[in-house]
Amino acid sequence: MPIKRDVVITEVCLRDGSHAHSHQYTVEQVAKVAKALDEANVPYIEVSHGDGLAGSSLQYGLSRTNEMELIEAAVSVCKQAKIAVLLLPGIGTKKELKEAAQLGARMARIATHVTEADISAQHISLAKELGLETVGFLMMAHMASVNTLVEQAKLMQSYGADTVYVVDSAGAMLPHDVRERIKALRQTLSVNVGFHAHNNLSLAIANTLVAIEEGATRVDGSVRCLGAGAGNAQTEVLVAVLDRLGIQTGIDIYKMMDLAEEIVAPILQAPQEITRDSLVLGYAGVYSSFLLHAQRAAKKFNIDPRDILIELGKRKVVGGQEDMIVDVAAEIANKRKNVQTSSSF
Repeated sequence: MPIKRDVVITEVCLRDGSHAHSHQYTVEQVAKVAKALDEANVPYIEVSHGDGLAGSSLQYGLSRTNEMELIEAAVSVCKQAKIAVLLLPGIGTKKELKEAAQLGARMARIATHVTEADISAQHISLAKELGLETVGFLMMAHMASVNTLVEQAKLMQSYGADTVYVVDSAGAMLPHDVRERIKALRQTLSVNVGFHAHNNLSLAIANTLVAIEEGATRVDGSVRCLGAGAGNAQTEVLVAVLDRLGIQTGIDIYKMMDLAEEIVAPILQAPQEITRDSLVLGYAGVYSSFLLHAQRAAKKFNIDPRDILIELGKRKVVGGQEDMIVDVAAEIANKRKNVQTSSSF
């Protein structure tokens, strides 16, 4: 008998969480987490490199394990959950999407910058041809006006997306930002509307609730907040809160609590909390996956990672421009060196 769900949750700890785990997931870890999520009745589990299919690279971070092996492992242990994959056009290609589908993936989430929906047309179309449930994923949504967001969402709908997501990649949105964007999409689109939060300003749960209030029926969560930056809306918390509100997710709360505590927590390289650096991501409106890259660059050049992130925010750098992180760090270090040299005369 089908499980009744008022809101459908996609678990992203095995994709977004890859950023926090430095893309070092093993087959054993993914299989164990996916099996537990499946047993807790989580309907969708996203599995891929943090930057989507084919993301493993020097620029984005090298994976320990080929993501196709991780996808295959997750599919093999799931009895009811469907495996989703993320693809960013320009990083992933049709080849990887076809391979993921052949391995058993059942949902494709095609992600673009919020003003670049037009580059998703061929990938959304292919996903539909492959029989996949297809999601348009508009990243860094805080950087566009509501009108622009609506126009971009309409493009994704026209290409065949079953759902279009407002994606707060930087964790920079305040509740009123979420409310007006979800409301506008709900009034304009004929497909499902979704929301993906990050917790850099400690608003992931609050913003997700606002999105649901305004009609979003698809939302994302990450167990134990395992995601880029300070993580996403914490799934076990979100499920408990929605249950208190009488909103059905079909997910077993006790099982979510147990797997968060016993399976996912031991995987964490460090506790997922709002540190000064992840807070700056939300404050400056910077892509959450930039965090570890900025921290490494700061250590290399002996500067404060917050200075790098603030400068990246001023330059309105977006996902895919990770190479700018080292450039900005070098510029800051050189300026300080020049100031110190001139002051010594």
